Amino acid sequence: MGKDVIIACDFASAKATYTFLDNFTDTKPFVKIGMELFYAEGPEIVKNIKARGHKIFLDLKLHDIPNTVKKSMAVLSQFDIDMINIHAAGTKPMMEAALEGLIRRDGTRPILIAVTQLTSTDEETMRKDLLIDKSIDEVVIHYALNAKRSGLDGVVCSPLEAEKVHNLCGKEFLTVTPGIRFADSEAGDQKRIMTPTEAKKIGSDYIVVGRPITAAKDPVSVYNRCVAEFVD
Repeated sequence: MGKDVIIACDFASAKATYTFLDNFTDTKPFVKIGMELFYAEGPEIVKNIKARGHKIFLDLKLHDIPNTVKKSMAVLSQFDIDMINIHAAGTKPMMEAALEGLIRRDGTRPILIAVTQLTSTDEETMRKDLLIDKSIDEVVIHYALNAKRSGLDGVVCSPLEAEKVHNLCGKEFLTVTPGIRFADSEAGDQKRIMTPTEAKKIGSDYIVVGRPITAAKDPVSVYNRCVAEFVD
């Protein structure tokens, strides 16, 4: 499975999303539909973006009791999506239930990945707010190993941790890394970040890029720059 750039379409409405995607006439980038857009527009936004020819990462980060997550995944798997995620903090039984619910009647399913720690979380926040005294590296690796043992395809992690995840979980275990910024752009609310070129060097399989592309005056040019630095 080759590397790819996923654009985070974190818009508040279908109209704003379609206006943005209309910029892309020669290529159909992989896009992420997050909670804000999905909750605002519902399943129709997934169907309409897929009809435009895009691959879709449905970023809803499910985290609940195993039975609820299993039933929810059974519903979401009926959408024509390519990737979906859950929180690894939900524990192995929840991750195993999610995988079971995601498998369609014909045996197919989207890629299933687990969030280790959000890229807006740093070690100090983890200790103070979550009462986790281990280092962030230890926590991310432990969550990643749990995800692999649960049968998942990979994890969402900071690009700073992608190489370590691959070293322990294998090169086939996917790392999907947000927190991507160009060297000449602002970090925003991301605390654990890396450039596309650096992410490529340490082995990220997918990078998720939001505001550097979606807020750009020429989003196609910035997207192409990401592809050039990360994929080509």
